Amino acid sequence: MNEVILDCLGEACPVPLVKAQNKIAEMNIGDILIVQIDHSCAMKNLPEWARKDGHNVEVEEVDDGEWEVIIEKLK
Repeated sequence: MNEVILDCLGEACPVPLVKAQNKIAEMNIGDILIVQIDHSCAMKNLPEWARKDGHNVEVEEVDDGEWEVIIEKLK
């Protein structure tokens, strides 16, 4: 299992979503993608997309207005 951190701080939608989609496509099942974001639109869209795509998703607020979206690739 690999863990990859994707720094998307300062980037507005849809950039974090597109970057996450591209990165998860390269990863193996069971790998973890941690996407660091600070844009509220991405905070909504990123977990929604990952769940619809069939992955496990956790969201942690690491600072005021800064989140980590943790995606476990399941398929």
